[in-house]
Amino acid sequence: MSFNDDEQIVSTENPAAGDLADEFKGGNAKRRIMNAPTAPLKECNFRVLLELTGQANLNHRAGLDLVTVLDVSGSMQGDRIEKLKKAMEFVVKKLSPVDRLSVVTFSLVANRLCPLRQMNESSKVDVIKLINKIAADGATNITDGLQMGLKVLNDRQFKDGRSVGIMLMSDGEQNTGGDAALVQVSGVPVYTFGFGTGSQDPEKMANLLTAIAKNSGEGTYSDVQKTDDLGLAFASCLGGLLTVAVEDLRLTFSPESNSIVQSVSAGDYPQSRDKENDVLSPITVKFGTLYDKETRKVIVDLALPKVTEDISLQVLRVTYKYRNASGRELRYPPLSARVKRTADFKDDEDGEEDEVVVEGTRVETAKMMKDARELADNKKMDDAKKVLDNAQNMLDNVQVDDTRLLEMLKREVGQLLEYLQKPDLYIKHGRSFALSSELSHDRQRFAARGDIEKLRLFSTPRMDAYQEQAKTFIKDPTKPVPTVEEDEKKEIAADPLGPIKGPLGFLLEQIFVAVKAIESLVTSGGR
Repeated sequence: MSFNDDEQIVSTENPAAGDLADEFKGGNAKRRIMNAPTAPLKECNFRVLLELTGQANLNHRAGLDLVTVLDVSGSMQGDRIEKLKKAMEFVVKKLSPVDRLSVVTFSLVANRLCPLRQMNESSKVDVIKLINKIAADGATNITDGLQMGLKVLNDRQFKDGRSVGIMLMSDGEQNTGGDAALVQVSGVPVYTFGFGTGSQDPEKMANLLTAIAKNSGEGTYSDVQKTDDLGLAFASCLGGLLTVAVEDLRLTFSPESNSIVQSVSAGDYPQSRDKENDVLSPITVKFGTLYDKETRKVIVDLALPKVTEDISLQVLRVTYKYRNASGRELRYPPLSARVKRTADFKDDEDGEEDEVVVEGTRVETAKMMKDARELADNKKMDDAKKVLDNAQNMLDNVQVDDTRLLEMLKREVGQLLEYLQKPDLYIKHGRSFALSSELSHDRQRFAARGDIEKLRLFSTPRMDAYQEQAKTFIKDPTKPVPTVEEDEKKEIAADPLGPIKGPLGFLLEQIFVAVKAIESLVTSGGR
């Protein structure tokens, strides 16, 4: 059966910025390079932090093609199916006419409730009626549900200029239909949600949902342990999907001035060298999509050679490219990390910048949590707790001015430590929490876990806003849900220059690079 019956988008009014943002369509990702300003003359190690932040012009965002793949097996009966319906109603109401939604359910087999439909007011009413008719019964065939969700997207007639995503929810382990972890999902981000504690084998369920999300390249696994939190988890995920700033984001850097790249920390995003065995060859990290206000950070550890006199040097050359909402590829001119090599360098005075220290600490904390999880999996609970105690001590000893991220990391470590106090508590809750955390850190993307309202690592302003809106809707479903257009107007009112910051920054960066090139030409006497 072919699913090429997706509705064509009928043009709707979507007020454009009509100014600099529309004219240049650039600046959807902002680059920062952070490193210590000085280093000694001797051979030494040197750390550089690269950061990319999404800057979406949301008046020109790509329409979203979203498929929700929902578990309606027998274990979802009662309160759970009602919570799912309410969570889905919020999702439907948040979509706008530039978006399309298809709903797939699965129990013993998968069933497509509707094709990809344009989310105008009449179709929203139709889809909500379909959702409210869902009844829970039967086995759990995640494989069939996932394959059908992928087929809905792969068979589309109208694909150009559209972003895609699958949100897959299940409350139990697969008990029919084969191994869903073997389904080929690369190219489509799949966000998985483990719902409640209905699974008889929580370890198997967490493994499977983590594997599906990991296979997709950009997805995350949300560990939703309280049934009341499903709506909040869905809302946060949607807040990202509706604010895609760029796609196919690629960061490329190469060493300069005889420096050598010793290691690169970029989570589990693919890395490649232009020339495999050449240590001076450029390295590219492929990130995929980036949401508005979402960041990707890369730590590059360099070995700097010995120099004999004070000198200012470029040690790392950095550029990047991406596709914007219209599908246009934008390439950014190179900038370089600079450092002054000086005989007056003092370790206690000329250390790393705070942001470099904090990101290095985050990466190390994530590694320690993974180590603790692996120890706990091998029944070494005391050893696992010691690792987390060490992580807490490390976080306490970091001296920086802005401690907000450190406090969030402490909360995350503390929650995992609580789950380790009893073996059965770890099996039921702790392991799924840890797996959700690991993939979230690897992707530098928000995933709901633990205390969803307080643990907001990697969340964006729109994710936080949608969570609050979902809370309000759950308390009183009769209250109108703000539209995406109203969300955008509110953000523009708070930051009137927001729509042109990206394009303006893009132009200023181009000018800066041109001026630097002229200065270099003048300095060299035109040679």
